Amino acid sequence: METLLILVKGENGMNFENTNLEGKTVQFLTLEHIAQSLGLVREEQWDYERATYDYKFENMMTGDVYYLRVPTVAVEGMVEQPSAIMKIGKPYVGKHYYPHGLEYDEDFPEDIIKTCEDKLAQFAEKLEEATTA
Repeated sequence: METLLILVKGENGMNFENTNLEGKTVQFLTLEHIAQSLGLVREEQWDYERATYDYKFENMMTGDVYYLRVPTVAVEGMVEQPSAIMKIGKPYVGKHYYPHGLEYDEDFPEDIIKTCEDKLAQFAEKLEEATTA
């Protein structure tokens, strides 16, 4: 039976619930591999205690840009240490407004939400495979 993902308004804006990701812990190197395999990038969204993995959506017709964000925090070690243990937070989605940054209290297009749900389901599946292997 599949888990139904729910998008709800939370402290970061629109959060995804029931992802099977929130609260999970994983080694940094494994997290990096899984995130990169799904097109989520860390780039400058990190310090030594936390990292955020982003998946960028860009509508070339309208110029709208959205981000799926998966926040993590180091619970053992520091970000970029291969053996550091990272705890995954609640994923959320935001819309970028230049030059101000991301806004999270938006109405998001259904195709963006669907892709986010698919990415998060794949993320949870790969995480499960990696941590039980």
